[in-house]
Amino acid sequence: MERAERRNQTPIVEFILLGFGEVPELQPLLFLLFLVIYLVTMGGNNLILALVVSSRHLHTPMYFFLGNLSFLDLCYSSSILPRLLTSLLTGDRNISVKGCLVQLYWFSIMAATEFWLLTAMSYDRYLAICRPLHYAALMNGRICGQLVVVSWISGFLLGIIANSFVFQLTFCDSKEIDHFFCDFSPMIKLSCSNTRTLELVTYSDSTIGALVPLLLTLASYICIITTILRIPSSTGRQKAFSTCSSHLIVVTVLYGTLIAVYVVPTNNTPKVLHKMFSLCYTVLTPMINPVIYCLRNKEVKKSLRNAILKLVAFGNRHQI
Repeated sequence: MERAERRNQTPIVEFILLGFGEVPELQPLLFLLFLVIYLVTMGGNNLILALVVSSRHLHTPMYFFLGNLSFLDLCYSSSILPRLLTSLLTGDRNISVKGCLVQLYWFSIMAATEFWLLTAMSYDRYLAICRPLHYAALMNGRICGQLVVVSWISGFLLGIIANSFVFQLTFCDSKEIDHFFCDFSPMIKLSCSNTRTLELVTYSDSTIGALVPLLLTLASYICIITTILRIPSSTGRQKAFSTCSSHLIVVTVLYGTLIAVYVVPTNNTPKVLHKMFSLCYTVLTPMINPVIYCLRNKEVKKSLRNAILKLVAFGNRHQI
């Protein structure tokens, strides 16, 4: 009955992203905060990309995947933050339905690609720790390239399949989306179309795009931890664990916040808390990834130090 009443209403052509508009006096502060986050995200991930490309001793499978993750995080962050910054700066929270659908489309592609790319990285760590004698043969340049290509293709296919149904929806009733970006669940609640097929497709998409990568990643780390515990010396265990600890932190933060947002029941959860968890995987994760890898990785820190020394030497030469 409710759906029938909605179908009689005039379809809307734009949404209002409420974002963090509950506290208008904090908008300038939030703008500065998210601007700093965006600049740090852009700077940090571009730095990782530059180091991976320019440093010869980073031309290994692990850093090849890390470079791709940094590029992905640049795209991921840019699909959400520029629109949020514009809204905070101008106060204009309106977004066209088409614009909202495009943002959802790119966000879903980047998210699905990141899940599969992190899975490829966990497989790389599994081979390095559990099968070190076969690592060079099993993780060569061709295999690395194939894993990255499969990750991107999977992300695009999963995004296209689900969003092809979303683009057919008609929206009516309320214009307001109580979120800071066009997320799937808040948008679907405003649709006056039949969404049962879309929900089934999305469930299948989520299983393939998020659950399967999570299970594969867990399987890799179960094998990794089992192998590390068998190493007799504490120094050997520490050295082995240090090679995968950065990736493990990134995976834990990403999946932990996603589970908090999409799996844990949110009926009694305050909207602000829900948005804060969403910020973790959409905004903070792309920012902290390069920080985690730089701070916990000796080779990245060494490459960064060498790059700084080269720049200083180049500057001194020009001054002379």
